[in-house]
Amino acid sequence: MQINVRSRSFSVILIILLFTSLLTASDWKLNPGMFNPSGVPSLPFSQPRFADMDADGDLDMILGSTADKPMFLTNTGTSTSPKFTFIDDIFSSVNELDAEIGVCYDIDADGDLDLISGGYTGLQLYRNTGNVLNAEFSKVTDFFLGLALGSNPIPDLGDIDNDGDLDLLVGFSESGLIKLYTNSGSDSSAIFLESSALTIADAGLYAYPVFCDPDNDGDLDILSGRDGYNFYYYKNTGSITNGNWSSNSTVFSGLGGDTYFNSPAMADINGDGKQDLIYGTYIGPLNYYRNSGTSTSPSWTENTSLFGGVIDIGSASTPYFIDKDRDGDLDMVTGTQMGDIKLYRNDGSPTAPAFTYATTYTPLKHSLYSFVSFAEVTGDVSYDALVGDFNGNIYFHEGSGYSFVPASSAMIIDNVGGWSAPRFIDLDNDGDQDIVAGNEDGYLIYYENRGTATQPMWSFIYNYFDSLDIGNNCVPAFADLDFDGDYDLLAGDGFRKVRYYENQNGVWVEDTSMVEGIEAGQNASPAFADLDGDGDQDLILGNYSGNFDYYENLREVVAIKPVTTLPNDFKLNSYPNPFNPSTAISFSIFATNFAKASLVRKASMDRELHVELMIFDLNGKLINTLLNEYKSAGKYSLNFIAPATMSTGIYFCRLSIDGIIADTKKITLLK
Repeated sequence: MQINVRSRSFSVILIILLFTSLLTASDWKLNPGMFNPSGVPSLPFSQPRFADMDADGDLDMILGSTADKPMFLTNTGTSTSPKFTFIDDIFSSVNELDAEIGVCYDIDADGDLDLISGGYTGLQLYRNTGNVLNAEFSKVTDFFLGLALGSNPIPDLGDIDNDGDLDLLVGFSESGLIKLYTNSGSDSSAIFLESSALTIADAGLYAYPVFCDPDNDGDLDILSGRDGYNFYYYKNTGSITNGNWSSNSTVFSGLGGDTYFNSPAMADINGDGKQDLIYGTYIGPLNYYRNSGTSTSPSWTENTSLFGGVIDIGSASTPYFIDKDRDGDLDMVTGTQMGDIKLYRNDGSPTAPAFTYATTYTPLKHSLYSFVSFAEVTGDVSYDALVGDFNGNIYFHEGSGYSFVPASSAMIIDNVGGWSAPRFIDLDNDGDQDIVAGNEDGYLIYYENRGTATQPMWSFIYNYFDSLDIGNNCVPAFADLDFDGDYDLLAGDGFRKVRYYENQNGVWVEDTSMVEGIEAGQNASPAFADLDGDGDQDLILGNYSGNFDYYENLREVVAIKPVTTLPNDFKLNSYPNPFNPSTAISFSIFATNFAKASLVRKASMDRELHVELMIFDLNGKLINTLLNEYKSAGKYSLNFIAPATMSTGIYFCRLSIDGIIADTKKITLLK
């Protein structure tokens, strides 16, 4: 394979499309259920806490994390059968530097719940200036100024001495200490002094303590996670008025041993009168253990349904979709921060996917922050892999059956200077796979395949994307979003943005309206796939947090208006190709300068030609007639959905004009 340089040339053809509506933000619908059936997001270093914020008798969730300020999730279920749903951002006035975690208590005894938060700026109080039904929060400056807590303290409150006011429990980040501060004020005017601090334990690093009473003896015990595995339980062996906390390793034995940075909450979320254990971890998904014992002697049973089903790969998800097992639906492959390439098999259907972790492709691992793309490029029906990494290399791994050549034998296509995000794409519609790669500087690099579909030879094409600057950490994805027969570009960057560029006959024109309303995470990594089987491309976004956001494409294209500036070629295109189950097929009918001299009838705006568009198999058998009617000069597109009787394989799409073959396109169905 060779790398060389040439300039790009293109011809400009004016195409005017008529749609029922323009693609706007209303045509993208966020559907959290695709990759997170519970609806509770998986956030890095998740820290769940609970309180009845709307006074409806059930517990709502305050979900802290390092991603942003705490998220409020309303319990839209019941006190015995909860379901947590994001409806309103009641913490909109809270500064994210003040709050990685938040707990809600009535610290001023006015009948509503206030927010006590811990974050980079230390411990903060946001007083509820609304009411018990409609919370509004205003910061009280320097409320905890006298306490030496440092950054990122973890707070909880409870009445440890039974005097009717709330005392303060704090976990420290760097030291790992767990301290108690007795309230020397009152229930309506709390005062906490450093001189009253009582050290309960040294958890090591990053202590995450909460008050609890798993033995239901009426006094407050303490449960803590830390920078490590397991839980640390300190039972109150004193009294309700004079606590004395001693380490106890039996009550929570065996829990949290396979998760890291465990941040627990103890709450009766199923209304059976016993405290359950819900905890977050550094990778994000919540864990739920129901107390299946008694109110005085707990026993823990895992519940995977309430918060289960979320796909979170840890950090830096970079999705790509292909029918890897060739069973007729799209599977998901993703890179990770640690460089692993993971396959999530679709155990559902083409219209209702259900992704399950299947395997990690060890031969494809190079360094950190991996990106992957698959295609058949060597002609042996095995998928080949294109892998990018943090160092900027682009690796080509030839496939062999269901495996790949190891990293030590992979071919290095090029180095793009860091953060390489390569994608196979037939950008010039010549039937072979080209390569487009993003890099850390925000630029796109194009390598044209000047070989063949089975013997690739990629050549660097200078300035193909006209020096488009996406920002940084550019990740490209391609789809024909305007149904004009060519690839458009959607690119993610490192700062929570996606940008859309329409391909206007080789000129990349940004259209900000196309991505309005789409919220991306840090290091946005877009991919397109038709996951609902409706014939258009949906958007899936990976991010630094390691999870996935799914946006359904709701647009319907009902008609395409012929152009008034007439094309001068019969060029036939299809996208995507390979496809499953649908592909958009576009073609044009010229007015003058016939490409084929044998065609002597000339089309004009007031004269029509007989057009046939048909699908044949490799044996020449007619599979489907897509079009058989008269058309005037112009450009057309239609959506072909493969019938259930079509099997995986290579087919030919043939365009005939007045009984003469004008063009033929090879298309591949992958089930």
